[in-house]
Amino acid sequence: MNSQFLALNAAPASLTHELHFTSLYRPGRGVIVPCDELGHVDLDALTERLRTAYLGARAMIGREYSFPKVERCH
Repeated sequence: MNSQFLALNAAPASLTHELHFTSLYRPGRGVIVPCDELGHVDLDALTERLRTAYLGARAMIGREYSFPKVERCH
C-alpha cells in the first residue's frame, strides 16, 4: 500500500514521539508531526510546510482527519 503521510524528515533528538492525524476518507494518508510524550508540538521547530499541514489537520479533526494519536518514534 502506498502510504502518503506528510512528516518532518529529521525530528529533534529530544522529541521521541509523533502525533499522527489519519485521514478519515483516504486510507494511508495523513499528517505526522514530531511531539513530546504528551503530544505537545513545538511550532517553532516545524518547517513552514509542516506547520501549515499540522494546523490544517488540527482544524479538520472530525471532518477530514481522525483525532490524533501519540505514538513512539520507530
